[in-house]
Amino acid sequence: MVRAFWYSLIKYSGVVALFLCLAFAQDASMPGMQMDEHGAAMQLPSSHAGSGTGWEPASVPEHSWMLMRDGWGLMAHGVIFADYNQQGGPRGGGAKAESVNVGMLMEQHSLGHGTILFRQMLSAESLTSPHPGFPELFQTGETYHGQGLVDHQHPHNVFGELSALYLLPLSEKVSWELYGGPSAEPALGPVTYIHRTSASELPLAPLSHHLQDSTHTSFGVVTTGFVIERVKLEASSFNGREPNEERWSIQFAPLDSWSGRASIAPARDWTPQYSVGRLEHPEALEPGSQWRQTASVEYDHPLAAGNWATSLVWGRVHKIATGANLNGYLMESTLNFWQRDYVFTRLELVDKDELFPQAALHPAYRIGAYTFGGVRDLVQDRAWQLGLGADVTLYSKPALLDYWVLSSQRLHYLARLPA
Repeated sequence: MVRAFWYSLIKYSGVVALFLCLAFAQDASMPGMQMDEHGAAMQLPSSHAGSGTGWEPASVPEHSWMLMRDGWGLMAHGVIFADYNQQGGPRGGGAKAESVNVGMLMEQHSLGHGTILFRQMLSAESLTSPHPGFPELFQTGETYHGQGLVDHQHPHNVFGELSALYLLPLSEKVSWELYGGPSAEPALGPVTYIHRTSASELPLAPLSHHLQDSTHTSFGVVTTGFVIERVKLEASSFNGREPNEERWSIQFAPLDSWSGRASIAPARDWTPQYSVGRLEHPEALEPGSQWRQTASVEYDHPLAAGNWATSLVWGRVHKIATGANLNGYLMESTLNFWQRDYVFTRLELVDKDELFPQAALHPAYRIGAYTFGGVRDLVQDRAWQLGLGADVTLYSKPALLDYWVLSSQRLHYLARLPA
């Protein structure tokens, strides 16, 4: 039986794309089918499932391709942004053509008295981003050619997630979860921005990413916890070191970091969480370990002809070696109205101490970033959509930085292809 189970998994994982294509030809009602907690054609272990084991509102729209075959539930979705990215000022680096993209496959099957879910998240950004990364004023984090990245967002790894989640009901209101994988997301932070509905039209990472949800790709994670009706309590052991510049590889290291998270789903439209963790030697160029705390509230409300999603996120990093505290505050919101139209915003206040990596001292500067934009869907098919839009970001900064950054704004022209 076990051998047959694994044979079946390999078989269906390898040809999931073929099955999906056949399904589209046979049944036009499959693409874009929405899951709900009362049981649609395929139901995830939790109607609140977000990224990793994080929860998002159960009311978020689900844009995905789904298929049932021989007891397996197969799902795929993804998004491709084709951007023209213009950053202002001498640090902006001019205008660049780029593509932010991600694709996800999921395979689900009953196992014993529970449900097992396999997930693979893939990205081609290592091929579609300019060097040394996506231009983004005041962004920091990770390295390029052994130097700290500044004013650039690193591309995501080819294998952003290779994980498995097992959920076993223990009673009518209590379930046990076990999650992990060679590339996975520990129980630390909100649903990562890549998967947040409130950030669905925003291609670039928040400036506060490395204070809030940067552990979404960790090379080695084990998480366990309990779901008690509307509450989830979980703990993780993981490799807290940031990925290196080899975006195609999986870099194993000891699982010597840990985290804990409490999430609650008081209603279909709300999911708050609080999490705390200790990251051992997360930075390649900076010695020492970190404490990280995050708190967030995600809200989603379906409309008659659209949807409104908003997130509030706070993250704090305490650097143990220096005693420094860095805070990041974020509010982002996306409103879909008249079916085809979107307006969105992201407002941030972030402490940055890596803007000048060659300096002898690294004081923190409070940076404000204020993004506003819109998208209109030119094509809305049952299987895919094509949108065209733009956004602009304005910044606030201490007067001390005026000498270094004479002009600070960002303009995006983007075409978005979600599925």
